[in-house]
Parts: sequence; structure tokens; C-alpha cells
Amino acid sequence: MTALYLVLAAYFAILFGIGLVARKRVSSLEDYLVGGKRLGYWVVAFSARATGESAWLLLGLTGLGAMVGVSALWVVLGEVIGVAGAWFLMARPFKERTDDYGSITVPDYFVSHFSDGTAETEKSTTLLRKVAASALAIFVVIYVSAQIDATGKAFEQFLQWDYYTGLLVGFAIVVAYTFFGGFVAVAWSDLFQGSLMAIGLVMVPVMAWIAIPAGTGLLQELGAIDPGLVSAWGPAGATPESFFLIVSYLAIGLGFLGSPQVFVRFMSIRSVEDIRQGRWVAILYTVITDTGAVLTGMFGRYLLVGPGENPETILGGAAEGVLPAIVEHLFPAIVVGLFIAAVLSAIMSTIDSLLVVASSAVTRDYHQQLRHSNMEGERLTRYSRGATLVMAVCSLAVALLVSVLSPDRTVFWFVIFGWSGIAATFCPAVILSLSWRGFTVQGALASMVAGFLSIPLYKFAVPALGGIGEYVGLMGEMAPSFATALLAGYVVSRRTSGRPAN
Repeated sequence: MTALYLVLAAYFAILFGIGLVARKRVSSLEDYLVGGKRLGYWVVAFSARATGESAWLLLGLTGLGAMVGVSALWVVLGEVIGVAGAWFLMARPFKERTDDYGSITVPDYFVSHFSDGTAETEKSTTLLRKVAASALAIFVVIYVSAQIDATGKAFEQFLQWDYYTGLLVGFAIVVAYTFFGGFVAVAWSDLFQGSLMAIGLVMVPVMAWIAIPAGTGLLQELGAIDPGLVSAWGPAGATPESFFLIVSYLAIGLGFLGSPQVFVRFMSIRSVEDIRQGRWVAILYTVITDTGAVLTGMFGRYLLVGPGENPETILGGAAEGVLPAIVEHLFPAIVVGLFIAAVLSAIMSTIDSLLVVASSAVTRDYHQQLRHSNMEGERLTRYSRGATLVMAVCSLAVALLVSVLSPDRTVFWFVIFGWSGIAATFCPAVILSLSWRGFTVQGALASMVAGFLSIPLYKFAVPALGGIGEYVGLMGEMAPSFATALLAGYVVSRRTSGRPAN
């Protein structure tokens, strides 16, 4: 146990060191929010992927692999398609336009993109900035609260700490280095933490494969436990319910097509040439980590859960406990410490990124642009640090509230709700703005509002209607909300502009 705590102490010391070193490179709001737009492609690729993965990768996706087996690979396919679409189709034009506009936030980009100097447009873009900043702040708080919740669960499952003690310790650490170093600290720590995540998700399947008897086929053994575990349709077989679940798995990748916490990385990269190199790093990282997570869950189901046993009962009360359980089964204590660090890396690399994005919404898009346009320099940076702290405390409060009101929640779906909210609000508008000259500021407003409101609608109201609503509920809130936002943006733009679509 002493060795385990020494490993964790070293991990936390590295994070604090990154924050202190990065602080010396923060001399302006641009430095704090986008690293001065001078980061290399390795840092940006790892940062974008580590931010996009979060706790659901190591706890949620591994648990899904344990529960449904091979069909969890649909998530991998959806993510690869989403990441490839973002890096190959959207990153270059987005980088070029934000550099031309001098944008340092996604709402900044929208305002500059639609501005034409007229009073009517100025009024609409001001409203657009308010809507974007408000939506971002709300869903970031929800998303960060899910990550904070996962921090408490990680300490509880790996170290048998009290859930609330682990939650507060992890929260304090990530807020500290983000507060001091801003985006530079976040990006550098993501490179470090993303590497830990990748190493961990390669080590577990390899060691598990070595641990099983020679000549044993994983798929054959899982099929003997439950034929549904080796079916692409999932445990329920080829049913309409399974089809809609697969759609929900694939739709997770939609969130990479414009979410601010991901696309701010494209603003921060040095050049378009770095995007060409970074995209291959991002795609390879996605394939390795996501596939490793699913395989970890499948090996855990075979090694730790006997035929007829409930995996949720065996794996620490929930399937998302499969990673802690299999790591303790395969590795000595000092290596367990590395895996705890990897799980915390997945969580913290998302929390820190989201806090900076939320801070940008409050500081840049609301306080500076709408209320105090003359505030600049160190004063504005201090205000941004304060906003980071306030948003973090709000997220902590939500996490604590949810832990009391929903004791049966899972990391996977808690995280997906926040992820979907950000994605449905911003991604359709970003896609349309980059691909269609007929997209108008009114269309952008309609798309954002529709995406924002669709998340609770499709999550809570529609499934409660019964009938087709139940199938929509199985599909999840991401896909229908995304489609609704796209349609709203298109229809309103056609009504407010005479220009044809490209």
C-alpha cells in the first residue's frame, strides 16, 4: 500500500509542477484560454483526445464492454468516425477562420463569422454570444460534475476511500493546477495524462491475454457464458431495441464535430501543417484506447464473473468497477497505483479542459465582450482564474446533489448527458457555419436553442410517452437532439436568407 501511495504522490507532484511551470507562460487572456496559439501537434492531439475521452473511457466504456461484449465496439467505430471527421474535414477551415478573426473562443468565432457591420446583425450576434456562453456554462457544469463524481468513485473502488473524501481530494488537485496554469497547464498535463491512459489500456488486455490458459479463445469462452456477448447486436440479439442502442453507441462520436472543449484545441495549434500531422496521432490514439477499454471489459467479464453470476454484483456493485477489479487481479500494488493515476488522468484531463472553456464563456464572452470591453491584461486574467474557481465550485455542488438524489447512477450515462448537451448545442451550428454559405445568424440561434432544449426533451419527456418514445429513449438523447438542431438551423437559415445552399 505504501508503494501505491508513493506512485500517486509522484503523479500529483508532476501535475502541480506542470501548473507552476505553465504559470510563467501566462501573460495574457489569450495565453490563459488558448495557450497563445503556439502549441505543437503532439500536445494538441493528445489534449484533444484526452479531453474528449474522460472518465467514461476507463470506467464507463470498460463497464459497457463487460456488460454487452462485442457490441460495445460500435462505440469505438462511432468515435473513430467522429474524430476523423473533425480532424480531416473541419479542423483546417476552423483554424484558418479563427486565426483570421482573431477568435479565442467558439462564441468569438460565431460572432466574427456572422458580423457584417449592420445594426440588426450586431444585435443578433450579441444575442448569439449570450446564448452560446449561457449554454456552455450550464452544460459544462453538468459535464464537470459527472467527472467529479467519477473521481470519488475511482478513489472508492481502487483505494476503498470514502466516496466523498476521494471526490474532494481529486477536485482540489485539478482545480489547483488549472487555476494557476490555464490552458498551457491543461494541454501539457493532457499529454502526460493521455499517455498514462493509453499505456494502461494496452497493458490490461495484454496481461489478461497472458493470464488465460493457453489455447483458450476469449470469444469462445464469452459465447459459452452468453451468446449475446459475442454478437454485434448485443445480448438481446437482432431486435429493434438493439438497433436503437447501436445508434446511441455510434452517436457518441457526433460530439467531436464541433464541441468547444475539443475545437479550442484547433485554435491553439501552431499551424495548419501541424493539423495534418496531428490528425493521425489523434485517430491512432482513439483506436488504441477505445478498443483497449472494450477488451478490458470483455476480459474482466471472463476472468472475474462466473457463468450465471450478475456482473454488476461481482464487480464492486456496478459493471463500471471492472477496471479496478481486473487490475487488482492481474497486477501488484505498485502497478495498481499507475492505473489509479491513469483513471484520474482520464477524469482530470476533462475537468481541467472544461473549466477553462467555462471560464472563457464567463470571462471573454460575457464579462469582457458584453459588459467591460476596456478590461484587459493581467486584470482580465485574474478575473478568468476567479471564474474558473466559481464554475468548479458549482460543479462540485451539482455532483454532491446528484450523488444524494441518484445513488444508482452510472458514470457512462451521467457523462454522456453532459457530453450530449454541449454537442447538440454547438456541433450542428459549427458544421453548418463551415460548410454552408447560406447559414445565417438567425439559423445559428435557432440551431443552438433547439439543440439545448432537445437534450432534456429527448432524455426525459419523449421516453415517458411510451410507444415510439421508448425506442427514442433507447437511442439516447444525442442523435435526435443533433438532428433536431441541424434541421432547425437549416430551415431558419433558408427562411432568413435568399442564398441557395452549397
